[in-house]
Amino acid sequence: MAKALLGYVGGSDPRLLAEMRRLQQRVQDLESELVRIQEENDALTAAATRDSLLELDARQAEPALT
Repeated sequence: MAKALLGYVGGSDPRLLAEMRRLQQRVQDLESELVRIQEENDALTAAATRDSLLELDARQAEPALT
């Protein structure tokens, strides 16, 4: 029964195996890209937060005495 579900009738089809390998590689590539983009997004978010806090501090600072 399991062989029929997997399409294993008369041996493995080389085209099917090649397509499966190609899709697995594509999934790995996309997962790597996702991790890279998430890290880049985290860095940009941290920089934006830091910049907004600096701007907030600058607006709240008292003017210099002259």
